[in-house]
Amino acid sequence: MGRGDHESDFVAYYAAHANQLRNTAYLLCGDWHLAEDLTQTAFTKLYQAWHRIERHDVLDQYTRRVLVRAFLDERRRPWRREHATVPGSVDLDAVAPEQGRPDERVVLRTALAQLPKRRRAVLVLRFWADLSVEQVADILGCSAGTVKSQTADGLADLRQVLGGALDDLKRPLGGGRL
Repeated sequence: MGRGDHESDFVAYYAAHANQLRNTAYLLCGDWHLAEDLTQTAFTKLYQAWHRIERHDVLDQYTRRVLVRAFLDERRRPWRREHATVPGSVDLDAVAPEQGRPDERVVLRTALAQLPKRRRAVLVLRFWADLSVEQVADILGCSAGTVKSQTADGLADLRQVLGGALDDLKRPLGGGRL
């Protein structure tokens, strides 16, 4: 396959998946500007590896892995901690405008932002991206048991943060069950 074929395949993949990946990045970090940066990082690394990836059925998994690892690395940087944005301070309608009421999205996004970053990543991947335990384990580089315990702990944390508001959140956000 020639270089032009690789590039046109990549452009088609980008066009089909960029918005979904950006929304996932936003749910992870709560900042549209950082979500754009994380998405750009993921697609840049995918482009660099594009010619080496033999099986195109693993592209989604590879891209999500790069995105989540970039998010976890970004959150460790001291500059980011000093200049972090206020959770829930951006337009949440862009994530899932057709689903739920705006106040539901604000409540859920604010609650997610209060969770530890690893648990937040597990919940977003499991319930927003609708990935299996094994897929999340592969992306995060941990065991399936760790994903299960992080899911249980993250949901317990979410229930505690949401309190009575949890009963009011009836419809799923995005494509998953969160």
